[in-house]
Amino acid sequence: MSEKTRRARRVVAATAVAALAGALLVGCSADGRETIRFTFSKREALTFMQDTVSDYNASQNRVRVEMDTSGVDVVSASFVRGNPPDIMLANYNYEVARFVQRCALIDLSDTAAAASTRADLEPLMDQYGTCDGRTSALPYSVMASSVIYNTAVFDELGLEVPETWSELIAVCDALQAAGVTPFYGTFKDDWTIAQGWYDYAVGGSVDVLEFFDRLASEGAEVGPDSDTSFEKDFAEPADRMLELTTTYVNPDAASRGYGDGNLAFANGEAAMYLQGPWAFSEIAKTAPDLPLGTFPLPMTEDPDDRAVRVNMDLAAMIPEGSAHQDAARDFLEYLFQPEIIEAYNASQLGFAPTNDAAPPEDPRIAGMQEFYDTGRIYQGPSVLVPKTIPVMAYAQAMVFGDSPASVLRTMDTDWARLAFRQPALTTEAEAAR
Repeated sequence: MSEKTRRARRVVAATAVAALAGALLVGCSADGRETIRFTFSKREALTFMQDTVSDYNASQNRVRVEMDTSGVDVVSASFVRGNPPDIMLANYNYEVARFVQRCALIDLSDTAAAASTRADLEPLMDQYGTCDGRTSALPYSVMASSVIYNTAVFDELGLEVPETWSELIAVCDALQAAGVTPFYGTFKDDWTIAQGWYDYAVGGSVDVLEFFDRLASEGAEVGPDSDTSFEKDFAEPADRMLELTTTYVNPDAASRGYGDGNLAFANGEAAMYLQGPWAFSEIAKTAPDLPLGTFPLPMTEDPDDRAVRVNMDLAAMIPEGSAHQDAARDFLEYLFQPEIIEAYNASQLGFAPTNDAAPPEDPRIAGMQEFYDTGRIYQGPSVLVPKTIPVMAYAQAMVFGDSPASVLRTMDTDWARLAFRQPALTTEAEAAR
C-alpha cells in the first residue's frame, strides 16, 4: 500500500469519527432517536438496570438511553465541564447533594413520579439541603438496616424479639447463660461501629431529625452551655452502646473486621449482628440456608421509640445542564412505574419509596416492614455531620475506651468551629460546598 493510499484512508477514518462525534453531540442515535446519557451508580444492580434500559429502548422509538457507570467523581467533573448526564440514579449522600444545594438540578415536582412518592420521606431528603421552590431529587430505593438475628437460635432458646432496653438485656443474659455470644462485634473497621452500634443506639433513643434541626439552630454556640449538643443528647445512648459492646460481644471484637464478622456469624458464632442487608449475600456464601430476621435495636423502655436506620440508596435527578430534559423525564417516569421500581427494590432487599408499594417478600427484612410503613425511620447520625468531623473514628474511640463525655464534647467543639466558619451549616452536603 502506498503512502498516498494510507493517508487517504486516515482522512476517511478521521472524517467518520468526526461525523459520529457530531451525531453524539446533538444527541441523536444511529436510528435517529434522541440519545440521553443515564448515570447509574450501584454496581451490584447493573444487570437489573441494563435489562431495564434495554426494555425501555425497545418499548418506543423516540428516545435511546445509554447507561454510564463511571461513578460520582466522573459525574462531578462532568458538571464542572458543563456536560452533565441527562438523568442520574445515584446514592443520595453529601457528594450528590451538592448539586441540589447549588440548584444544578431541575424541579421534578410536576412529574407523576413525584406524585407517587411518599411525602414522609421528603424531610429525610431535605436533611442534606434543598433548593428553594424545587423538588430536585426523588428517592428511588430506601435501604433499611437494623439488628440481624439468627431466628433458629432464638427459637431453640425460646427467646422473643426484644422491644425494650430491659428486654434486650434479658435476651443477652439468656444467650450468655446458654453459651451463645449475643452480638458479633467487628470493631477493627470503624465504619461498622458508626453505621451499626452508634447509629442504632442514637436512633433508638433520640429523634434524629429534630436533633439536627435544633443543633443547626445553635450554630456556633454548640457547647456545654447550649440547650442542644452531642454531649448532652447523645450521652445516654453512648453509655448504653458501651454497656453492650463491653459485656455482650465476642472477646476478640477489637481485632475483627467486616469480613470476619460475616463469616463468623454465618458459622453460628453469635446470635445477633449489627449490619445492613448488604451483609446477607456475604453470609449466604457460607450458610445459604441460615434462617435470619431483623428487628430495630431497642434503646429505651418505650417500645414506640423503636425505629430503623435508613439511607436513600438511590435518588433520581435530572441536571439543569441537560440538553435533553424532556427525554430524560420520559425515562424517569418509566423507571417509576410500579412494576419496575418495586422489582428493583425487591432485587436489592430495599424498600420502594412509593405510595402503596407492595411489601418486600424476603423474610429476612420483614421485621423492618412495620417500621418503614409507619414512618418510624431515621437517617444515621454518623452521615449527617460534616465530613471533616471524623465521627467513625470518634465512635471507635469510645468503644476502645475513650470517655464518651470527652469524645462527644470534642464533636461539639468540631461542630461549633465549622458553624462559625459557615453559619448556615446543617449537613455534610453544605460543608462540602
